[in-house]
Amino acid sequence: MKSLIISCSLNAESKSRKMAKALERHWRVDETMDLEILDLRDLDLPLCDGGSAYDHPATQQLQAAFTGADAVVFAVPIYNFGINAGAKNVIELAGRHLTDKVAGFLCSAGGHRSYMSVMAVANSLMLDFRTIIVPHFVYAGGDDIPDGGKVTDAVRERLAKFGDEFQRIARALHRA
Repeated sequence: MKSLIISCSLNAESKSRKMAKALERHWRVDETMDLEILDLRDLDLPLCDGGSAYDHPATQQLQAAFTGADAVVFAVPIYNFGINAGAKNVIELAGRHLTDKVAGFLCSAGGHRSYMSVMAVANSLMLDFRTIIVPHFVYAGGDDIPDGGKVTDAVRERLAKFGDEFQRIARALHRA
């Protein structure tokens, strides 16, 4: 089974990227795990236009990564009570490649009040593509990862718990 972590922030100091890296480190302990990491900063994705954007080489790379994965974790920043535009663009360009796959979320935000921000996109993925959403996700507010700082031990523990549960669900569904 292959898992993909996609870091959706375009910010060089991204807290959601730090969370993605911490989850990657946790998963890399299992040397048998097939894992791919994709960072949106490394892709020159076009904005979805409903047409020619699907033929763009970066879109093709994104779609291939989703097609090759059995399970996908989105590491997303939360802006204005929703996931960032980069993550929305990813889903518009390649969401259909998540059909019948498992997905989960790592979220970072400035405050603690927008913890349900991923629900709109989670519902969309479930309804549009029959994506199976892991109900446990990690949400880190501003104090959980200080500016310029590292992921705290408390967040790292939540990421490990999420990672273990995510893999348990993904493996069970992959065998089914």
